[in-house]
Amino acid sequence: MPISRTFRITLATVGVAAVVGACSAAEDLGIPTGNSGPTTPATATSGRGADAGSSGGGADEETARARLAELTVEEEGTLDGYDREEFPHWSSQGDNCDTREVVLERDGTDVETGEDCYPTSGSWKSPFDGETWTDPSDLDVDHIVPLAEAWRTGADGWGTDRRENFANDLDGVNLLAVTDNVNQSKGDRGPEEWLPPLESYHCEYAALWIEVKHTWELTVERAEKSALEDVLASC
Repeated sequence: MPISRTFRITLATVGVAAVVGACSAAEDLGIPTGNSGPTTPATATSGRGADAGSSGGGADEETARARLAELTVEEEGTLDGYDREEFPHWSSQGDNCDTREVVLERDGTDVETGEDCYPTSGSWKSPFDGETWTDPSDLDVDHIVPLAEAWRTGADGWGTDRRENFANDLDGVNLLAVTDNVNQSKGDRGPEEWLPPLESYHCEYAALWIEVKHTWELTVERAEKSALEDVLASC
């Protein structure tokens, strides 16, 4: 019989550290946080670090606005040459786990897994729509800034190693367990075309989007920047 275990991931602290206040719907959702620069894919520690003490992630409007102002504004590139396989994922994180499984364990509540690291029980609250799920097959692990969006805004010039780091960045804020069909409705669209159905999460989402773009030195187009400014103005 497979041996089950319960573990949780210790979350790091990012530069966007303050909670969005009334606009943030993520206070109790355990949003992942990370550092301020690109890293190699994190290797999960044995036992997954015991108590996560999961505070909500979060970002304050002032910090997000400052980071947004630092981004380079230019027209998006094309998808010429793009393929999801240009961003190798989900990479092994040790202990029989890949990146997707680590995110599911980190973002869930009372998650237990088998020897293959796949969750056998637990619950997940999706910040995009506020829905709670108990079957991991109802969840996608979303890239806040989609891989295709990254390609169009600078990642087309990266090497494969850097793209793999981006696609598996457990130290940053780009990976989030969310309702699968909501994530599919997002596709590769930016905030000028798509925001999460849960309006109270818009401030947090905009701040996370900006943090990813800033961390990885990706560009923004004018309509995208305007949409983000509009969201931040409502926070």
